[in-house]
Amino acid sequence: MKKTLCFDFGNTRLKCGVFEMDIFKEEVLLPDDNLITIEKLLQQYQPQNTILSSVIKHNEGIENILSEKTNFHKLSYLTKINFTTPVGKPETIGADRLALVAAAVYFYPGKNNLVIGLGSCITYNFINQYHQFLGGAISPGMEMRFKTMHEHTALLPIVQKDWNFPVIGYDTKTNLQSGVIAGITYEIDGFIDYYAGKYGNFNVVLTGGDSAYFAGQLKNKIFADLNFLFKGLYAISEVNNCK
Repeated sequence: MKKTLCFDFGNTRLKCGVFEMDIFKEEVLLPDDNLITIEKLLQQYQPQNTILSSVIKHNEGIENILSEKTNFHKLSYLTKINFTTPVGKPETIGADRLALVAAAVYFYPGKNNLVIGLGSCITYNFINQYHQFLGGAISPGMEMRFKTMHEHTALLPIVQKDWNFPVIGYDTKTNLQSGVIAGITYEIDGFIDYYAGKYGNFNVVLTGGDSAYFAGQLKNKIFADLNFLFKGLYAISEVNNCK
C-alpha cells in the first residue's frame, strides 16, 4: 500500500502527516530537523512519496535524504497545482493557502468551496466550482488580537483565551475575551453568509487548531477538519510525484 509523508515545517512546530493511499492516518510531531530524525521516520514508515512545505530555514540535508530515498517534492511557486489562480501575482500565495485550496479541489471537486484556516492569521480562501482560486481575505488570528490590544494600549492587559467567557463581559478580562473570541465567531459567520448568498453548490471547511471550538459556535453548517492542510499537501504531492 502506497505511503506518503507530508512534512509541514512552521514557525512554531515541525509536523509530519502520514497517509496510506489518500487516507490520513496520523500526525507526528518532530522534536527537531536533524537528519537522524528524518531517517528514523523513513525507516519506520517506508514511504514511496514525500513532500515538504517549509517557512523556516531548515536543515538542507533533509531535502537530499528525501530525494535519494523517495519521490520527493518541495512546495514552491514552481509547484504544479490542481487549480488555477486568476488572482494577481500567484507566486505570492502562501504555502498554507496553496495547500488548503488544493485539498478543497481534491476532496470536494466541482463545488464552490470556502476554506477557512485558523492560525496566526485567519485566512478565507474561495475556490469556485471550476477550480479557480479567486482569493478571499486575511484577518488577525486569536493570539494576534489579544497581543495587539495589549501592546497598542497603555492599560489593557494581555489576556489568554477561555472558552467559558460571557458574551456580555463584566470586567476588562471578559470584555477582551468576548471581543476576540465572539468577534471571530461572528466574523466567520458573516463571511460564510456572504458567500452562501452569492454562490450555490456551496461547501465550507474550517481547519486549524481551534476549529473544533468555533465549529460548535457557528450558526452555519460546516465541515471541521484539523488535518485539512496535510490533506492539501498530499493532493499536491499526487500532482507532482506521479512517477
